[in-house]
Amino acid sequence: MLTALYVPANRPDRFAKAVAAGPDLVVFDLEDAVPVGDKDDARGWAIAWIAARAGGSLEVRVNAPGSPWIADDLAALAAVPEVRVRVPKVETADDVRWVLDQVPTAKITALIESPLGLEKAFEIATADPRVVAVALGEADLASSLGAEGSVGLAWARGRLVSASRAAGLGAPMLSVYPHVNDEEGLRRTSLEGRALGFVGRAAIHPRQLAAIVESFTPPASQVAEAAELLAAVEKAGVAEGGVIVLPDGRMVDSAMLGRARELTTLMQEIESRQS
Repeated sequence: MLTALYVPANRPDRFAKAVAAGPDLVVFDLEDAVPVGDKDDARGWAIAWIAARAGGSLEVRVNAPGSPWIADDLAALAAVPEVRVRVPKVETADDVRWVLDQVPTAKITALIESPLGLEKAFEIATADPRVVAVALGEADLASSLGAEGSVGLAWARGRLVSASRAAGLGAPMLSVYPHVNDEEGLRRTSLEGRALGFVGRAAIHPRQLAAIVESFTPPASQVAEAAELLAAVEKAGVAEGGVIVLPDGRMVDSAMLGRARELTTLMQEIESRQS
């Protein structure tokens, strides 16, 4: 999964357009994008639309635990089979478990947006097998930390990648880039995220999707090196142990195979979504 696209839940005229834009996941936002006076209508529109299309790559960002709207959000979602729920401002594993108590069939993406949540990232990621992803809410987190820009968030981003990997969830997606008209900034920060171990990114506008896919597509040279490595290891029969030396002088052992396999799988996914 390389792309997730947020759509305001109070804009039902945009629902089909968001899906047609081709992201891997559409996130119906009941939280930040929706004014207080529109919360009830937005909930009804989004959940009715999703319920009619069960099984699609659709997710709902509910309001935060402790907010006046979360109980109604979860009560409505409980009627939707196997719905994906994006939970903002998660600070503890108990926050996740509480949501799952209300919506037992849900799959959870936990958004970590505070220093406490960041400190407990691994506990949150392993709170329940129904947690399928963790992500950062970078605007709130940066404000809480007093951090500025990519440099200020680098440690937090790295910590999230480590927690996600340690929990067996794989590489997380990078948070949104809020400047819709700044494609250069989107590409630059996406490449920074890729270097830290993120795969893919959430978007707030369809025009961001192409740049995200391109930024997280491994360079052809890297893919070729991975294929060469895997072929050499298979030929030498050292996949379960031992060391070989490639023609360019690189020493290769079985510990290096994981990344090569990931790159190969990622490229297969990218080629499949483009076909």
